[in-house]
Amino acid sequence: MDVTNGAWESLASTGGGGGPGAVGVIIGIVGLAVVLLLIGGFWFGMRRRDKESPPPRPDEQPPRPDHRTEIQESGKHGSDSFPENGHALSPYELGSHGNEVIPPDTERPRD
Repeated sequence: MDVTNGAWESLASTGGGGGPGAVGVIIGIVGLAVVLLLIGGFWFGMRRRDKESPPPRPDEQPPRPDHRTEIQESGKHGSDSFPENGHALSPYELGSHGNEVIPPDTERPRD
């Protein structure tokens, strides 16, 4: 007694294309294309790198200056004081808090 009523044949025909082997062939072709693109990109990058000028040798480097040319300062912040009554400020209550001008240092600049 057959209760499938031809269900196996309908499931087999829904695969589309030329069967299960066609999917493997398509995946293989896509994989080969990706590998060829990667190899081509590597080859193209090496050709571009060969055309660039080499990095300067140590004797071609510019000399260091006798004095500092820049001053890096850190830790310059405005006041972080809390309100006197202890409640937190809402964003609309902040106003220009945090955007005030930082006063200059009173100590002598270093050389």
